[in-house]
Amino acid sequence: MTAPEVPELHVVRVFCGPDGRGGNPLGVVRNGAAVADSAARQALAAGLGFSETVFVEAPDADEAVADGAAVVRLDIHTPSVRLPFAGHPLVGTAWLLRHLGQPVAALHPRAGEVPVTYEGEVVWVRGRPEWSTGRRTQEYATVADVEALTGPPPGDGPLYVWAWQDRGAGTVRARFFPRRGDGIVEDEATGAAALTLTHEHGRALDVRQGTGSRILTRPHADGTIALGGRVVPVRTAP
Repeated sequence: MTAPEVPELHVVRVFCGPDGRGGNPLGVVRNGAAVADSAARQALAAGLGFSETVFVEAPDADEAVADGAAVVRLDIHTPSVRLPFAGHPLVGTAWLLRHLGQPVAALHPRAGEVPVTYEGEVVWVRGRPEWSTGRRTQEYATVADVEALTGPPPGDGPLYVWAWQDRGAGTVRARFFPRRGDGIVEDEATGAAALTLTHEHGRALDVRQGTGSRILTRPHADGTIALGGRVVPVRTAP
């Protein structure tokens, strides 16, 4: 009898600042088939306790593209729910696959196909504003007001609080509170919320979130918005 496949878990920090600080931890199960059942995936994500955990599916042969890269399908879970789209899991997984010798042309979460590009240390993914609905943004008067928060503001549902750090340069100070009741009080870096904020302003942003994270955004003419950032390995294979 063949022994069951053991999940190959990697951990990275996504959207790190220039000095390597910050970055939202992400769990990536490279061989998603080892945890094929949805309930088992949800239980593993809850046990790990990261904001999100990704399960990578083997690319289909007919999805390979001309340069040898591939479209890779993903399944994204928080400790309590399955997500159709999320920014930091996509950036982190794209970086990891390149690190492991498998650069990708696109990733395919449940929401749809997400193009991927690599620019030096920065990994870019492109999503659509309608994929990040439900995340409310709230502008504060000053950066100090954002930083003074000691926890989530009252209310339910995902909330992205932010203030201009430098309006001319497009630099924003932000914090994200999922308010899901699953133990994740605050996200260190949140790509989907930054995508929503970029869509609302219609301009590129340089978002400084959490304790030291940095999220870069770029709107595109086709209505998609690119999210870019640096990734640092925590526990991964060479």
